[in-house]
Amino acid sequence: MTQTSLILATLCAAAGVAGAQGVTYQVDPSHTFVTFEANHFNTSTLRGRFDRKDGTVVIDRQARTGRAEITFDTASVSTGVGPLDKHLRGKDFLDVERWPEARFTSERFTFEGDKVSAVAGNLTLLGKTLPVTLKATHFNCYQNVLLKREVCGGDFETAILRSQWGMTYGFDYGLPDRIRLLIQIEAVRQ
Repeated sequence: MTQTSLILATLCAAAGVAGAQGVTYQVDPSHTFVTFEANHFNTSTLRGRFDRKDGTVVIDRQARTGRAEITFDTASVSTGVGPLDKHLRGKDFLDVERWPEARFTSERFTFEGDKVSAVAGNLTLLGKTLPVTLKATHFNCYQNVLLKREVCGGDFETAILRSQWGMTYGFDYGLPDRIRLLIQIEAVRQ
């Protein structure tokens, strides 16, 4: 093998390794919503959201792999009802003074074709980390004409039992354990 052939082979191998690492996307907070729903005494659905969130997602559609790290500021919880938001920030629920951030991390993406269909990972809340799987109800990538970059995103959901993280307030008078989490995310290719 000539020196030129060796250099070309090395460059091609390096390019293959770089390609296998995937593409990094930065979460767009203006197009990403972390919301939750809970049954309110079997009458209606209480909804809330976390207004401040950040993170990165790495996707390799060819290898069908991915990684994600999404954080949200627990003090940014908002239901539209001030006294309820204050209670949710307190020790009975999110205890934001002690645990100001929640985090979802994953290195296990499931694909159907070139589209993400599920993301299995870990949710850290109140200092405790437990496994959760987010199922995609929609996923797509497109070329954003304003940003002139690719944007990928979708709608993901799961249900958790808040008691698994030690959040048991209100069980004795009918507050539910089951919380539905919905994450609508868009992330911009870097």
